[in-house]
Amino acid sequence: MKEKSGFNWFYLVVLLIIGITVYPLLNMQSSKTVTESGVFTLLKDKKIQRIVVYTDTPSADIYLTKEAKAKLVDKADNKTENPLLPAMKQGPDYEFNYGNLQYFQQKLDNFQKANPQASNVEVKYDEAGSSTQNLIVNALIWFGIMGLIYYFLFRKMGGAGGPGGQIFSIGKSRAKLFDENEKVQVTFKDVAGLEGAKEEVQEVVDFLKNSEKYTKLGGKIPKGVLLVGPPGTGKTLLAKAVAGEAKVPFFSLSGSDFVEMFVGVGASRVRDLFAQAKAKSPAIIFIDEIDAIGRARGKGGFQGGNDERENTLNQLLTEMDGFGTDTNVIVMAATNRADILDKALLRAGRFDRSIYVDLPELHERKEIFDVHLAKIKLDNEVDRDFLAKQTPGFSGADIANVCNEAALIAARNEHETVTKQDFLDAVDRIIGGLEKKNKAIKPSEKKRIAFHEAGHATVSWLLEHAAPLLKVTIVPRGRSLGAAWYLPEERQINTTEQLLDEMCSLLGGRAAEQVALGNYSTGAQNDLERAYKQANAMVTIYGLSDKVGHLSYYDSSGQSDYSFSKPYSEKTAEIIDDEIKDFIDKQYTRAINILTENRDKLDALAQKLLDKEVIFREDLEDIFGKRAWDPELTEKPVTQTVEAETPEIEEKISEENSQEAQN
Repeated sequence: MKEKSGFNWFYLVVLLIIGITVYPLLNMQSSKTVTESGVFTLLKDKKIQRIVVYTDTPSADIYLTKEAKAKLVDKADNKTENPLLPAMKQGPDYEFNYGNLQYFQQKLDNFQKANPQASNVEVKYDEAGSSTQNLIVNALIWFGIMGLIYYFLFRKMGGAGGPGGQIFSIGKSRAKLFDENEKVQVTFKDVAGLEGAKEEVQEVVDFLKNSEKYTKLGGKIPKGVLLVGPPGTGKTLLAKAVAGEAKVPFFSLSGSDFVEMFVGVGASRVRDLFAQAKAKSPAIIFIDEIDAIGRARGKGGFQGGNDERENTLNQLLTEMDGFGTDTNVIVMAATNRADILDKALLRAGRFDRSIYVDLPELHERKEIFDVHLAKIKLDNEVDRDFLAKQTPGFSGADIANVCNEAALIAARNEHETVTKQDFLDAVDRIIGGLEKKNKAIKPSEKKRIAFHEAGHATVSWLLEHAAPLLKVTIVPRGRSLGAAWYLPEERQINTTEQLLDEMCSLLGGRAAEQVALGNYSTGAQNDLERAYKQANAMVTIYGLSDKVGHLSYYDSSGQSDYSFSKPYSEKTAEIIDDEIKDFIDKQYTRAINILTENRDKLDALAQKLLDKEVIFREDLEDIFGKRAWDPELTEKPVTQTVEAETPEIEEKISEENSQEAQN
């Protein structure tokens, strides 16, 4: 719900407090005592404006004219008086004791007759008791104003989130409420792909609409639904679509909204959130990034700093378990770190269902492109199938970024429509970074870069299971001085041969430098890092080493992250190190042999790179011929690369589609 930005009463209250405090100080004045002869002297000099004579006490107050006050302030012997804003002073300037009232009146009348200039002085007769009454009235006004200040500051602003009110609302929930006043406009039609996930949550929507259909048969709807998947796959969008379809109040907040430095605040916010949802049931509570508070308790025995977070998690567990089946409050949550969540949070009765929202496949990417391209003015040659094939491993957020970047590139180039080349440039921009054509590179370095990239392209072209090449460039992009784009085959599992071919292709750049130039450079740092990770995974995770055996030391529960000991002995560690080195050395030797046997083609490809700076698949076919085992790019692919339960081995999108040659 949008927050209304109005006048902030807090600042007005502060100004009132300052004004009420300072104003009496400005009016305070220590009146001087003057003799009766001094009064008549002031009258003669025309310095008196008004005389207030009190009839019930033998005293009178003298009020000077503005000119007399100004001269009085300037005198050194009167600096004891308040010099601040003399015009604002309302108190008397002098006081004197007149003695007998009748005698003073007669003497004043005689003086005014003798001195006509003093006849204009206002003489007022009053009672001293009236001043006391004024003080009482002023005191009542003062207490009235303070009462209003208390009302606005401590009562009205107690529920506000602005300055001065947060201390009174710190335990309140920060969830945004989408209800009949502000409905969620997203529906399942706006969520492209995610067919399996949509089928799972459709039952939740159906229950909220027709709960009797399930309850009359004794069924119970899941209390919690956990959406798990990589970033950008549409978990939050799917939750909003559920709220839009169900047309029920939807409370949306992040896991970090519960976190506060004060003790007990997180638990208080959890209680308030569930109380609001129960009052508006049927309702949906959506907690994004729930791992902020749902992390497993007591990891590694560390205590102290996590006590408040654990208290918040305990309260969440209590609230989710405390709801009855008739409340119709469903909790949805999203995270990309399900492995670190507390087991009590995932048990039956709390988050009953865990829905994995995976990266979109080929046909799902096409549907996502259809959604985002509907708002773009496209050229007729743009083919959605082609774009879907060019973006393997891209999430929904990545595809949205591609479409937006293509539109920006088209506008920058002053195109009337967004063309196919604009989309290709956008993909290159996202994967490889910004092109730097003006970067100064020495001819010797440029030659080395060309052979490095040609080595990658040659080895990958001549190996059966390596990814098909799309484009090779020696134009600097981002942090790399050269790059090669590949179109990896989307598969669910990998064989040993496939992994070894990929590793050999990674080492082709450094091997080409040794074959063509006779030495190495630092440009293969990223290649060596990726090759080591892959070899390490083959030995310690996938059990593909004959010496180590069919063992996997990977802990999918995440418990080993907090352990200082390895799950194997020092002797096994030496064997693992030897096996990793053996894998890499064999593939490097294999790359050397391939490049040596095809040295003439390697030189021709490197020379073409130096001449054109950018070459494509067709240029490799001219040099090497077509690959006999290369499947057509139109073949329907499946899910990408290695198994989903090994997230640390999965590389970023940029690393899956491009091999950085120089850092």
